[in-house]
Amino acid sequence: MSRDAHVAVLGAGSWGTTVAALAAHNTKTTLWSRRPELADQINEEHENGDYLPGLPLPETLAATGSLEAAVGDADVVVVGVPSHGFRAALEAIGPLLRPWIPIVSLSKGLEQGTRFRMTQVIDEVLPGHSAGVLAGPNLAREVLQGFAAAAAMALPDEHLASSLQTIFTSRNFRVYTNTDVVGSELGGALKNVIAIAAGMAEGLGVGDNTKAMVVTRGLAEMIRLGEALGADPRTFAGLTGLGDLMATCSSPLSRNRHVGEQLATGKSIDQITSEMNMVAEGVKSVRVVCELAEEHGVDMPIAREVDGVVNEGRTAADAYRGLRRIAPTSEIHGLA
Repeated sequence: MSRDAHVAVLGAGSWGTTVAALAAHNTKTTLWSRRPELADQINEEHENGDYLPGLPLPETLAATGSLEAAVGDADVVVVGVPSHGFRAALEAIGPLLRPWIPIVSLSKGLEQGTRFRMTQVIDEVLPGHSAGVLAGPNLAREVLQGFAAAAAMALPDEHLASSLQTIFTSRNFRVYTNTDVVGSELGGALKNVIAIAAGMAEGLGVGDNTKAMVVTRGLAEMIRLGEALGADPRTFAGLTGLGDLMATCSSPLSRNRHVGEQLATGKSIDQITSEMNMVAEGVKSVRVVCELAEEHGVDMPIAREVDGVVNEGRTAADAYRGLRRIAPTSEIHGLA
């Protein structure tokens, strides 16, 4: 892989657009939008007015509404569509791809029904293509504004990860490598659930001590489930674990924290999501997380309470009362 590789990014949401902008500074990059009018705006005005208004995009970034034009001669495909549309996107591009090119996921969700991580979906739909993930504490607007940030490029093949690393690296955006795809991917999905809990804490005004307790114990839940699913626990101390958790739980730009804050006001989940123009992956992932936890015998009380609010009509106050009823054990209970 060279810096002259053609990168195709699927999904012109805030993060897909930002990753495409990063790559466009280094190599030929095409961004696919499901709406041709948005692709036209990016090409003509060099701005994504729907998701990143007021922030200029590189003039070298090309956008298109045609999947064939985006991926037909691509050397790397980056998939930035939400988890519920991920499989369909892969099925659509399958006949258009050249053999063996790597597929990199940006999605921080889990597929409902199969309970698959996105790289597992890639392996099933597009066998023969190396599957990886680019993830970290990355709030799109801040990255595009040029604030210093970092992410991990996780692939089983360390050499390929290092090759892709250079494509997305900039002076202010550092890309590290990691061969623990399972841990890197789970960190992004699981932290969204904890961020909803942190948002509920913010909305309820329970105080910083309580928020810190929930985030910390939430990290312990992430590690427990991650280990049960084969992840390296060290990954959860890194960018895709603790780093992403901190950013998502603390920033007002976080979609999942926003969902939690709105739940604390008494709004229904349907009302909240209908008012958002971007997807909060934790809403769809929390039930899958609880199913995986039950299947593997992992105790995740915070995730369980969030699921009760999101999917069973309980209130944020109910959830925090529920957490107080849990008897504390050893702080490292269930951790290897």
